[in-house]
Amino acid sequence: MPYLILAFAVLAETIGTSALQASQQFTRPLPAAITVVAYALAFWLPSLALRTFPVGIAYAIWSGLGIVFIAAIGYLVFGQRLDWPAVTGMGLILAGILVIHLFSGASPH
Repeated sequence: MPYLILAFAVLAETIGTSALQASQQFTRPLPAAITVVAYALAFWLPSLALRTFPVGIAYAIWSGLGIVFIAAIGYLVFGQRLDWPAVTGMGLILAGILVIHLFSGASPH
C-alpha cells in the first residue's frame, strides 16, 4: 500500500508540473487551478507514505520518478528535446530507484 500511495503522489506531482507548464505563468485559470490542487495532493500523499518509508527513501523515489515522468511528458507533449546525456542521467535515476527498492533494507518490502 505505501508504494501505491507514493505512486499516486508521483502522478499528482506530474500532473501539477504539466499543468504548471500549460498555465503559462498562471495566466490561464483552469491549468493554474489544476496545478494548485495537484501540488497539494503531491505533498499530502507522501506524508501518508512516510508512515512506512523513511523520508530519504520516499523523497528519492518521489522526486526521481517525477523527474523522469516530467521529462518524458515534456518530450511527448510539449516538444522539448532530450539529448543523450539527459536520457542517460534519467536512466541512472531509474537504476537508483531500482537499487533502493530491490536491495535497501530501509525500503519497505
